[in-house]
Amino acid sequence: MLTQPNLNDSLIHPAIAAVARRISGCSGLAVMDPQSATASPAGPIARLRALLGGSSEASVTRRLAGTIFIIRAVSAALAYFAQILLARWMGGSDYGIYVYVWTWVLLLGSMMDFGIAVSAQKIIPEHRTRGEHALLRGFLSGSRWMTFAVSAVASLLLAGLVKVLSPWIDANTIVPLYVGCLTLPAFVLANTQDGIARSHDWMRLGLIPQFIARQSLIVGLTAGAFALGFDLGATAAMLASAAAVWIAMIGQMIVLNRRLGRHVEPGPRAYDFRGWLAVSLPILMVEGFYLLLSYTDILLLQQFRSSEEVGVYFAVVKTLALVSFIHYAMAATTAHRFAEYHALGDKARLAAYVTHAIQWTFWPSLAATIVLLALGKPLLWLFGPTFVAGYDIMFIAAVGLLVRSAIGPVERLLNMLGHQHICALAYGLTFVLNVALCLMLVPRYGGHGAAAATSMALAFETALLFWIVRKRLGMHVLAFGKR
Repeated sequence: MLTQPNLNDSLIHPAIAAVARRISGCSGLAVMDPQSATASPAGPIARLRALLGGSSEASVTRRLAGTIFIIRAVSAALAYFAQILLARWMGGSDYGIYVYVWTWVLLLGSMMDFGIAVSAQKIIPEHRTRGEHALLRGFLSGSRWMTFAVSAVASLLLAGLVKVLSPWIDANTIVPLYVGCLTLPAFVLANTQDGIARSHDWMRLGLIPQFIARQSLIVGLTAGAFALGFDLGATAAMLASAAAVWIAMIGQMIVLNRRLGRHVEPGPRAYDFRGWLAVSLPILMVEGFYLLLSYTDILLLQQFRSSEEVGVYFAVVKTLALVSFIHYAMAATTAHRFAEYHALGDKARLAAYVTHAIQWTFWPSLAATIVLLALGKPLLWLFGPTFVAGYDIMFIAAVGLLVRSAIGPVERLLNMLGHQHICALAYGLTFVLNVALCLMLVPRYGGHGAAAATSMALAFETALLFWIVRKRLGMHVLAFGKR
């Protein structure tokens, strides 16, 4: 059973924490011995060690979040490299089709798990805290079988839908869509396994197969096909992506089963499918609306503008992905601890941990945004000279990402504390607003309109979530301002 480290010193010595905030600028998250701060040669080194080392909750969280961020950053570099190669090898039209189909895979694949991938970070800590070992064992196996079976059936139904609608679908898009349906069951199961691994603090096991191994395989398989002289169109690229998803998922399953065998004692299993779904389905609504917010701009842009323009916009989104990874890293690291501290009834510990998560979401996001905007033109040029036309879109899209980072992963906080219904409503309203804004702006302004619509929707979402947390939990969840 995993044990949690001691409470951060800033909760025990608030006066020292206040001094440390002035010294380190880290909002009390890294508390040092005053004597070490006065030693001039060792001062910066001591502060760095206090920031990254130690066994406090804040230190552990920073290390885990740092691990996730590094994995996502390396993944982003691989994905960026892969997208550059695909854009240059495939041409604008085929690349736009590939982006369109892959976006559907990401969107549907992230929703077909019923929200289990996220709710695992609430269900598993609660079963462990309460000593419900039979239910824990049942969830670890039953959740995966359930999500895989349902996603397999749904994929068959979607393939049938593509067949029925084929007279109205672009002929070059039909086969890639079939390949996308083949990809979905493995994609869904990998997401479920990711949630289980993260609930045990096995961040590398949860993320490396999806974000490093998968991207490496996509690069390797597409490069191999190109080197062998195959026509690297949208179909070939989707086949390579499907193979990469299946191979990475199977490898992750083997390692996860071995670790769970050592970590969880064998015994009887109890399956509370109804209880799992009662927790997961509202979270699914939250995640579903969140994903729709992430992909609505691309999907609607495809309906009103050319595939080439979709490709340019997608390159902009990929370039700004580093900002989103910071938010993702903190959300993935903190969610199961929100649930655990709430189950223990430790409100002070929870409040301090929330503050820590918000601070370490916003300020790194701000720094990353500045760097990416400064280097935007050369980064977009890597996709091809025509992609530089999307540089000014970056500034519009960056506004929404930065505003959202100002409240940290509070959607996970609401989900883990049982407020998933109101959170789902907030995301639903934001999604409706986003669609309406896209329909008004995309036909006339193209990618600029899509970016503006998404940024305005994210600003509305941020204000709404801030108000909900203030009313429901009594917390001030802005990265700045009086607490």
